[in-house]
Amino acid sequence: MKRLLYITALIATTFSAEAQINEFGLIAGGANYVGDVGPTNYIKPKDMALGVYYRWNRSPRHSWRAAFNYGRISSDDADSDVSGRKLRGYQFKNTIKELSLGLEFNFFDFNLHEEHFKWTPYIYTGLAYAWYNELYRDTSKNKGRDYDNGSSLAIPMTVGIKAHVSRDWIIGLESGVRYSFTDNLDGSNPPDNKYDAVRFGNTNSNDWYVFTAFTISYTFGDKPCYCSD
Repeated sequence: MKRLLYITALIATTFSAEAQINEFGLIAGGANYVGDVGPTNYIKPKDMALGVYYRWNRSPRHSWRAAFNYGRISSDDADSDVSGRKLRGYQFKNTIKELSLGLEFNFFDFNLHEEHFKWTPYIYTGLAYAWYNELYRDTSKNKGRDYDNGSSLAIPMTVGIKAHVSRDWIIGLESGVRYSFTDNLDGSNPPDNKYDAVRFGNTNSNDWYVFTAFTISYTFGDKPCYCSD
C-alpha cells in the first residue's frame, strides 16, 4: 500500500510540475547499416528514415526524450571497397521499427524562455528496442530472405545540432549510430539452427544501424523559469 501511494504521489508531482517545456517533433532523413554485407561507412544515409519524438526539457542543459523511428536498410557487396566482398556479391534489404528513451545533453545553455535565436550542439543516448525481419541467405540468388519477425535491444549514440528559430519552433540536424544486440539484420547469422549452413561473416560481431535526419519540433506548455525556488 505504501508503495502504491508513493507511485501515485510521484505521478501526480510529475504532471503538476511547472518547471518544464514540452516539445513534439518530426524526424526525416536517411538510414544506413554497418555489418557483414556491403560498405563499412558508419555515416552514409542511403534509405528512408522517418520518426516522431517528444522532449521534456528539464533544464537548459538536459532533456528527457522518447522517440519512435522507422527506417529501411539495405546493402550490396558490389558497393564495397573490399575486394573479397565484391567477388562474393551478397545483398539484402530490411526494415527497422524502433522505440527509444534516453537523456539529451546540450553543450550550451538552451533556455527556451529567452525568445531570441539560440543554438547548441548536443548528444543523446539511452536504450532502444527494435523490430526487424529475421533473414537468411538464399544461396540461389545471394540475397537475404525473411523467414520470421525479430526484435532486439540497441544502444543509440547520437550527436546533433539544433536551433531555436522562433518562439515555438526548433530545427536541427542529427546522426545517431545504434549498436544492436543482434547479428542478423543482414541475414548473416540467423538464430534458427536450421540455417547453420548459410551463415557467413564475423558471427562474433553484432550489426549497427544509423539514422541521419533533419528534425523540427513545436514547443508547448507553460514556460516558467528554471529556478530551484
